[in-house]
Amino acid sequence: MQKIIICGSMSHIVSMKNIASQLESMGYTPVLPKEDDWNNITPDQINAYKKSVSMRHFSEIAADDTHAIFVVNEEKNDTPHYIGANTFAEIAIAFYFGKKIFLLNGAYKPYEDELSAWGAVALHGNINDIRQH
Repeated sequence: MQKIIICGSMSHIVSMKNIASQLESMGYTPVLPKEDDWNNITPDQINAYKKSVSMRHFSEIAADDTHAIFVVNEEKNDTPHYIGANTFAEIAIAFYFGKKIFLLNGAYKPYEDELSAWGAVALHGNINDIRQH
């Protein structure tokens, strides 16, 4: 089974879990980001924690057995197709390591040129289109 790393704003974790289930039923092996446990992190641990979580997800993306990333870019704060800084970094890692890049929705306007140049495939909400790529 092809491994696909799920990326996106953690505010969309419920959608990420739903998409992971759909991808699994389609025969893929989805990998979700680690959920934050902010209740057990002291203010002086935040940067180290964020670094650790990012490095772990970057490593999953770069792994030889990873086929693609799937970016859950839903609306956030009235911004359509939102992609935050960390998710954009994950997309850049995927591009660098030659992984396929799928966007759940359309391209996020501020990064539209890079997403196009890097071959990101906008699925416009149709997860089944992943099979065509």
